[in-house]
Amino acid sequence: MTEPVFERILGIIASNHVVLFMKGVTEAPQCGFSASVVQILSQHSIAFTSVNVLADPELREGIKQFSNWPTIPQLYVGGEFIGGADIVREMNQSGELALVLKGEDTAATLQ
Repeated sequence: MTEPVFERILGIIASNHVVLFMKGVTEAPQCGFSASVVQILSQHSIAFTSVNVLADPELREGIKQFSNWPTIPQLYVGGEFIGGADIVREMNQSGELALVLKGEDTAATLQ
């Protein structure tokens, strides 16, 4: 993957506290996993930026390489990769996600 894609990804993550790389848009997710993460974030009343990877094939592949994570969606909070749909669901159920979203527990993020 070319460096410009990584630079774009870094720019998006650096300029937004909560970023969801997803299939579709928040109003119309294009997969169930993306829809579940949108729903969870909405329950927390947290402002987040979404990036539709279906609109840009280079970005879709680039984000997978950037994070070394093979699936979409991918959630970033405070510049840190949190994980995909299953991890976000688990963190939400345990209460850990609320802490991360508030910036109280960045040790919970995965790499």
